[in-house]
Amino acid sequence: MPKPMAVDEALISSGSLDKMMTFTSSDEEPFTVLVGYNLGRMTWAADVTLMKLIEWSSVANDPEKGEVAQRPLDMNHARGLAVYMLKGLVNAAMAKKHLQGKEVPETFGTVLHQLGSQPYFSLQPFVANIRDIQPDKPSVRADRILSTNNETRGFQVYLPRHYRWWMIDGQHRLAGGQVTREFLETVTKTGSYPARNNLYTARGKVAPEDMIVWMEALECARSFATVQVELHLGLSIDQERQLFHDLNNLGKKVTRSLSLKFDGSNPITKFIEDVLINELNLKDCESEQPDWNNDDGALSRRDIVAVNATAFLNKGNVSGATPAVVEPRVETVSRMWSSILSIKDFGKPGAKLKTVAAQPVVLKAIAKVVFDLAFSNRRPDNGDTLLDTFFSRLSSLDFTHNNPMWRYYELGETERNEMGLSELAAYLPAGGEVTGDANRDLGSFQGGLMRFGAKHNDIFPILSDMIRWRLKLPNRHQK
Repeated sequence: MPKPMAVDEALISSGSLDKMMTFTSSDEEPFTVLVGYNLGRMTWAADVTLMKLIEWSSVANDPEKGEVAQRPLDMNHARGLAVYMLKGLVNAAMAKKHLQGKEVPETFGTVLHQLGSQPYFSLQPFVANIRDIQPDKPSVRADRILSTNNETRGFQVYLPRHYRWWMIDGQHRLAGGQVTREFLETVTKTGSYPARNNLYTARGKVAPEDMIVWMEALECARSFATVQVELHLGLSIDQERQLFHDLNNLGKKVTRSLSLKFDGSNPITKFIEDVLINELNLKDCESEQPDWNNDDGALSRRDIVAVNATAFLNKGNVSGATPAVVEPRVETVSRMWSSILSIKDFGKPGAKLKTVAAQPVVLKAIAKVVFDLAFSNRRPDNGDTLLDTFFSRLSSLDFTHNNPMWRYYELGETERNEMGLSELAAYLPAGGEVTGDANRDLGSFQGGLMRFGAKHNDIFPILSDMIRWRLKLPNRHQK
């Protein structure tokens, strides 16, 4: 037997009565594990249900509970993982019915679509430490699992319930699982969606057909859907910290653009792939070309996602996007991109040298106008008419670098009057005045090129005001 494991007889013969009572306690639970030696250190690999993982695991991130071996918990991140796990459990409930040869009711697909379906679901293995087990001496009783030809296939270990699994990598997944469990238990017990931490798009009472989905998902969390745990044995706090550092820092992270390109779970990234890339033939690339002389007209996937996040959600990222919000807006945003693609020189080689529309911050400004007219809670009553006007006039707007409108804050009052920009001030924040508490540095005009700055969140709302003024759309600063 591996050193931490021993059969009952060996434990009884090797220790005192106290040790015998510890090792043979009735307050134990069996787990099937595979023994490995990760770079020479013994580890156990186990597949357990999500509920069992939550029951046995703890996170050492509370100073009142001893030395800290974790980072602070980010509940927003955990809640995002909770939604992912809920989707995975609904998918697992459907898979279970397929395995049983049962028909899957249509409501399962409807609920999964509302949550946000994707091609595949899986959670990466959790990594934890059992501090109470000493890797070099008998600590738990165990049985060997043999094949028909007497080869060892694994071990059945019997863990006392006070042996906690201290989470090293996976605390946010664990917290997400706890939120998912609370949601499912609340829904199935009360028949209503919770007021707080509601992971679904519906509110109020649960529809009878949906209740079947949530009950099956909860049952899968208890008995069918499993996660893998790599258990280290007897690590000290310093060793836990080192392992946490190595697991989170030694791997090379993929670029943001590549990550967004591969993400099939978010409805906005799916819209980009299915509509913009495959239907409208928008050219994308992994990273932006810093040398404008070598610009091939493609936009980085990261910038495309940011522009669409503004258009669909008025946010800087696509996290939290759901089909219920995105799908009704797809037609409008598709029209936006069709109008953008009709702008002179956009998407062509050398586009950045010919049109400012090739700069992502300008596209965000266009997206801002679309959101305000189409989806904002404060959209004007004639928003649809104004939106049609905007799309029809967009390609006629002067997006050349020489348009003095982009340099409004660099020009003096006399120059503004001479260039016909005097009325633009009413459309700008603070009446076009430069105040000390706001950034009005839009960029620089050099060598005949207008290069907008990197602080997009400060710049694109002002550019959207300029576009509104030039296309004779309502002033957003006036009621």
